Amino acid sequence: MTEEAVFAPETDARAFRDALGRFATGVTVVTVLDGEGPMGMTANSFASVSLDPPLVLWSPARSSSRFDIFAGADHFAIHVLDDEQGDLAQRFTRGGAGFDGLQYRSNSDGVPLLPAPLARFDCRRMAVHDGGDHAIVVGEVLRAAMRPGAPLLFSQGRFGRFLPAS
Repeated sequence: MTEEAVFAPETDARAFRDALGRFATGVTVVTVLDGEGPMGMTANSFASVSLDPPLVLWSPARSSSRFDIFAGADHFAIHVLDDEQGDLAQRFTRGGAGFDGLQYRSNSDGVPLLPAPLARFDCRRMAVHDGGDHAIVVGEVLRAAMRPGAPLLFSQGRFGRFLPAS
């Protein structure tokens, strides 16, 4: 058995980040419509909050050059990606192609929608809370859609797939 590493998060940020990376998450792309056009951001900080009313949250980084646009959007869509959509996730990371050359449609609120996500949540911003170097954006789910498939996962800095335990 390997001995566990112990550290203080406030003095070793890299070790704290690496420890958080041991928790696998799903991968989403959040989309909004800005005055400059459609925008998207890959995020793994997504969670359900409430079933009644239907609420979800996600957490954009304050260091993002697009933070104000995403945290301030009245409407947004969260797209849960499937295990074959790693290229779509990469499009919406820093320096990615974004919507350039990508076919998309918009929902009734004008929010751009990505093609064929595993699940999608069309949201109206309900609240934004301080979350340190991130904000916690709570959205009321107005519409949700899903299809069969397996989720794209993110762990320890890499995309991957879910394999059931035997």
